Amino acid sequence: MHNQLANTAVLFIDLINDFNFHGGEKLRSNMEEIVPNLLKLRQFAEEHNLPIIYVNDHYRLWQSNPDIIIQHCTNDANQPIILKVKPKPSDYFLIKPQHSAFFQTPLLSLLRELGKTHIIMAGIAGDICVLFSAKDAYMYQFPMHIPKNCIASEQKEGNEYALYLMNTVMKANIDPV
Repeated sequence: MHNQLANTAVLFIDLINDFNFHGGEKLRSNMEEIVPNLLKLRQFAEEHNLPIIYVNDHYRLWQSNPDIIIQHCTNDANQPIILKVKPKPSDYFLIKPQHSAFFQTPLLSLLRELGKTHIIMAGIAGDICVLFSAKDAYMYQFPMHIPKNCIASEQKEGNEYALYLMNTVMKANIDPV
């Protein structure tokens, strides 16, 4: 990975989440397990001056302002997580209308403008939004590193199967951080 660092961007997918849906409590619990790894990935990105790009659901607010999304999503159960993983002012923050970080977002244009051709991807849910984003990244011919200890899903089996697909079909490196 280190030889590609100059061309690398880090994508954090749906880290700001209200977990207010059927299965949300299980996803929140599984996300809590990966928070230390997400923070380790963030530290790695900061140490190597890699752009950090958050791509998040819009929660029908349609505001690409992280403060508005954070305020809307924060509740007693998720506040400790959000406080740890929220974007910093120097990070990019995009909203997405559906599962993929690429679908109808400016992500591809941003990556091209930044000159980034390699992606490190992390976030939730691994078997939905991360998987769909990885599929699109693969279609756009981005080599990817999706650390297996930096994604979480409601069901651990679904997460493992998504990692299997991202590794075998989309050629992603899934080595942990």
